Amino acid sequence: MNKKECNEIKKLFTPANCAISRICGCYVDSEKNKRTELKEAFLSLPEEEAFKYFTIFRNGLSGTVGKNLINMEFPLHTEAEGGTQEFLLKLRDSRLTDDELLEAFYDKVIANYDYGENYYIILIHCAYDIPAKATDGSEMFDASDYVYEFIQCTICPVKLSKAGLCYNSVTNAIENRTRDWLVEAPQQGFLFPAFNDRNTDIHSLLYYAKNPEELPETLIDELLGCVIPMSAKNQKETFQAIVEETLGENCDFETVKNIHENLNELLEETKDEPVPLTLDKYQVKRLLENNGAAPEKLEELEQRYAEAGDEAETSFVAANVVNTRSMEIKTPDVSIKVAPDKAYLVENRLVDGRPCIVIAINEHVEINGITVRPVAAPKTEEA
Repeated sequence: MNKKECNEIKKLFTPANCAISRICGCYVDSEKNKRTELKEAFLSLPEEEAFKYFTIFRNGLSGTVGKNLINMEFPLHTEAEGGTQEFLLKLRDSRLTDDELLEAFYDKVIANYDYGENYYIILIHCAYDIPAKATDGSEMFDASDYVYEFIQCTICPVKLSKAGLCYNSVTNAIENRTRDWLVEAPQQGFLFPAFNDRNTDIHSLLYYAKNPEELPETLIDELLGCVIPMSAKNQKETFQAIVEETLGENCDFETVKNIHENLNELLEETKDEPVPLTLDKYQVKRLLENNGAAPEKLEELEQRYAEAGDEAETSFVAANVVNTRSMEIKTPDVSIKVAPDKAYLVENRLVDGRPCIVIAINEHVEINGITVRPVAAPKTEEA
């Protein structure tokens, strides 16, 4: 799924466009006990309560595609009888009215979600009558050929509110605040099936993680059975290692700066595309070849990809491997951040025989907020 498709589904979580037919939930304590459960038609909820649920569901589709929102595919064996994908299909097709399936789902989450505090599992069923698109891209709500039927699961921490004083308007007094157990924004969640090319794709799902570096691998493996792609952090570290190893002695200041600029240019060119720019092995190889990688090192890169086996595992979301906000230069003692379009101001030079990072400056310089005068060029003595 891309950002546009995510936003299209998020619009369903509003009062005007609500496509939610049923909501079910299970509150689990820190000892993995089911404390209470919810099973209702969504439209039967009080209006204020429904609004708060809408916020949770939209949060479960927030963040960056390729980072917080991760497209995952089902291996073939999960689609066989008794597989995880088949189980999720049964759950969706039941429209969350099968109590036995619901309990089995909750039990799988509780058994495999390693979380030592209270949390709330929320499941919703939705049926979206997909409006057709006119030639100008506008939606034709009276022309629809397909219905996208899906479930969304969100797992929200439930935490005790902070102690403190509050104003009681009834007694007109400042008094001790009553502490409540509050349902917070989701930490994990998924949408199944995926909404790819504006239609149902039962072979994949969209996973949400508030912190993409803390994916619950056991939960994903046992409950969903999907292949987990590299996290954003691992993508960045792997890409950096590839650059260093492939460039070898050519991995100098100017070359790495050029790679950073090349990637930022590619991201700028594709910023309006709905799908995030992804670098496959051919694009990575061309990028390094254009920046001085030796032929034998490029052959080693090919071998590295061949050993990885699954090319998708060694593809990189460009926004995960380059900082689009700044270029950061670090030494053991000094850290410098430069806007990507101002990278030309930083150079690597020999000064008095020592390698130095040189920054061109204009007339305005500040140190800890204090404006200082730049060092002036020495005056030449007149003859």
